[in-house]
Amino acid sequence: MAHDHETHGHHHHDHTDIDWSRMAEHLETQAELFTPLYERALAWLGHKQTEPGLIVDAGSGPGVLSCLLAEAFPGTRVVAVDGAEPLLERARARAARLGVADRFGTLAGELPAILDDLDYPVDLLWASRSLHHLGDQRAGIAAFAARLARGGTLALMEGGLPARFLPRDIGIGRPGLQARLDALEEEWFAQMRAELADSVAEVEDWPALMASAGLRHTGTRSFMLDLPAPTTDRARAYIAASLGRLREGFAEQLDADDRDTLDRLLDPEDAASVHRRADVFVLAVHTVHTAVRTG
Repeated sequence: MAHDHETHGHHHHDHTDIDWSRMAEHLETQAELFTPLYERALAWLGHKQTEPGLIVDAGSGPGVLSCLLAEAFPGTRVVAVDGAEPLLERARARAARLGVADRFGTLAGELPAILDDLDYPVDLLWASRSLHHLGDQRAGIAAFAARLARGGTLALMEGGLPARFLPRDIGIGRPGLQARLDALEEEWFAQMRAELADSVAEVEDWPALMASAGLRHTGTRSFMLDLPAPTTDRARAYIAASLGRLREGFAEQLDADDRDTLDRLLDPEDAASVHRRADVFVLAVHTVHTAVRTG
């Protein structure tokens, strides 16, 4: 399983003490960088669900993907659903900028209950890394399935591989820094799941969970983002932000050597930093599972 510390939508559960503009900017920057991956995933989806009438982006955040859905399926109505109204404001503004506002709506509330407020059954329900913020994932999938029209598709983006930004040996510190950060993220993720309300431990066999909700599994495919070195300033900024959040979040768990290495990687004045070194890249894989409601 891959869990990007910076992508977790903490906004789904804790609305206090959040710098919304900073969070929205970070989520937007990441989604824009990952657009080539998302576009390939949506092209694959387009062969499975032709001309849907209503698409719902469940856990949309600031709506980058919601707008990509609107562009990938012309003429379709898209509704972005999220627990955070400030992020949905960004989504509406983006839709207006891209000229799709006339078929774009938003719905603010907690998943999955808020989906009951939809006026029509859903032809394509897209949930990108939002399901794992629900304590009972099996019940969440059942609730998603219940909102689908007959012949409608549920698409879950969950899992994949941990992102890589650096070679194993970067010339400073102990080799294998990112693998150690991955281990810390796995522990953090397990704790986050355990602390959710109504948390239920579940084997994360997504096709089996979809089948348990009465859906027919129609495919699983992984999509890669490959931004090789030497990479762009935008990718460097994303890498710096991602490592910065890990440095901040795991300050206590990191050993002194890894803390020092991260500090050097994040220091724009240091020739060994991600801001200046020639060998940084972005390599990431996200997996999409699809299933259809047949009854």
